[in-house]
Amino acid sequence: MKDANDMSAADAPVNPATPARTGPNEEDRAPMTFTVRVFIYLVGVHFIAAFLFFLFYVAGGK
Repeated sequence: MKDANDMSAADAPVNPATPARTGPNEEDRAPMTFTVRVFIYLVGVHFIAAFLFFLFYVAGGK
């Protein structure tokens, strides 16, 4: 005999209205301003490193 407390996996309610997630959403991406700022920082740091390398290269060429 089966009562209200006896449930199996087949008796579990299914919600077909929930869409399957297929790919990254906008919420998963960083804001564009953050991405631009990180890109500028990376370019700036590499420019400063290249300038320092150039200074040491020129100073050591005596």
